[in-house]
Amino acid sequence: MLRRFRNLVRLGPIEVGTANDRHGNEKHTAACTAPRCGFSAEYDTRSAAELAARTHRCPAH
Repeated sequence: MLRRFRNLVRLGPIEVGTANDRHGNEKHTAACTAPRCGFSAEYDTRSAAELAARTHRCPAH
């Protein structure tokens, strides 16, 4: 399923964005853009996604 992210913000190598899931619920995703990292997680709140972005220690860096 293709998601349309909005309210994108970049915190270091992490991008945080908001989208609706297939049930119409708002979800917030944090994903690392560094090569070979693979970190991504989905959260119910924006603050949780931004906290994950700030505390992520990328093993690829």
